[in-house]
Amino acid sequence: MSAAPKKLPERKCVGCNEKRAKNELIRIVRCADTGNIEIDRTGRKNGRGAYICPSATCLKKAKKRLPQNLGTPIPDEIFYALTSELENYKNE
Repeated sequence: MSAAPKKLPERKCVGCNEKRAKNELIRIVRCADTGNIEIDRTGRKNGRGAYICPSATCLKKAKKRLPQNLGTPIPDEIFYALTSELENYKNE
């Protein structure tokens, strides 16, 4: 018997609610130790996380849902930083 193919983990985008492979999405995390909101490029930081597609439209849609998913209000400065980070993410 051959081994079953390894199943890729999937996550749901907070903006568009589509399921995608975990490595195609960007994780936004509220760090457990500091409570800061950051982009988790490694996917391994401790804390509460939410996933979004690497697009500005999904970030715009997720603006209302992210505070609820992360359990903390998110200042507008964070969204501006996330927008510029998403642009950098696309260019890499």
